[in-house]
Amino acid sequence: MTTDSTSTSTGTGAAGVVSAASRHPVIRNEATTEIPVHLLFRDEAERTGAPAPRAAGAADRAPVERPGPAGPGWAAVAVGLAALAGSAAVLWWAGLAPGPVRGVLGLPPRRYDGMGTAAWGALAGLFMVGLGAFGGLTRGREGQASVLTLFGAYRGSVRRTGLMWLSPLLVRRRVDVTLKHWRSEPLPVADRSGIPLRVVVLVVWRVADTARATLAVTDHAGHLRGQVEAGLARVFSRLPADAFGTKGSGEVRTVRDAAAVGDALTRQVAARAAAAGIEVFSVQPLRIEYAPEVAEAMRRRRFAALDAVDRERALAGAVDAVEDTVRGLTGRGLVGELDAYERHALVRELTVAYLGGR
Repeated sequence: MTTDSTSTSTGTGAAGVVSAASRHPVIRNEATTEIPVHLLFRDEAERTGAPAPRAAGAADRAPVERPGPAGPGWAAVAVGLAALAGSAAVLWWAGLAPGPVRGVLGLPPRRYDGMGTAAWGALAGLFMVGLGAFGGLTRGREGQASVLTLFGAYRGSVRRTGLMWLSPLLVRRRVDVTLKHWRSEPLPVADRSGIPLRVVVLVVWRVADTARATLAVTDHAGHLRGQVEAGLARVFSRLPADAFGTKGSGEVRTVRDAAAVGDALTRQVAARAAAAGIEVFSVQPLRIEYAPEVAEAMRRRRFAALDAVDRERALAGAVDAVEDTVRGLTGRGLVGELDAYERHALVRELTVAYLGGR
């Protein structure tokens, strides 16, 4: 009877544990310490090197360029002239118009009885209209764009040319959108072996998105320079500076392969500069040289490698020539049957003669 009650209570307890486990994903040990299940696999996830979710950067939250509010300049001029004419009419009606002006316009004189509230209000309103009309006039130029913000919020970009009107309340930032060529100074990099180099690159680029170039980064030209330096470090760290002194050096790709290196640089820099609204057309290395501190050592190493290759070629040529000579002398009967010692002596003498003459 006791056993049945015990089994019944045990079964009930097991069911309770199962139901509790289904509700709360934890494992209980003998001390009833709760261990979250996801912590059991934390080390495994860290060993696999799973990339963490990337947080959105400032460039991802930056607005995309869109047309800004801009009106025709002639309409603003017309409104401003109309405001001036209205102000003159109010002054004439109040009796403040000068005599010469009345004579030119053919207006009858009016007696001044003071300025009422309505007159002052009309003058103030017309003054504000004229100030807004003439104060918003600006001129758009080829290759220039204006990024407009109102109280820190982006309102659009204007790429129009000629006379136009922009609200005086908008803050305008000029951005040069012409095609640019930037020839860098010698930039420090290192090749696959860690040998320091100096590289001069030519970058062809332009601002494609004025909103991102202005609002996503503080200085888009400085951002581009940083991406070029980072791209150089990534590309040059995968290749050796030279392949002299190695077998099959003609098949080894080095940083001297300007076409391949330029294509890789262009792809990497263009992909990363696009977040700042910059369009990169080409990044080409113009000059690659060793850093001054290792230039002399690398020059001696190059000469030694070339000398070793030249000696190897000379020895191979001498061996082939000696082999042909011995075969020809034996075939024509100019020498008799030679034993191993005599053949070795003849080969040695011919080799010395060929190499000494070279």
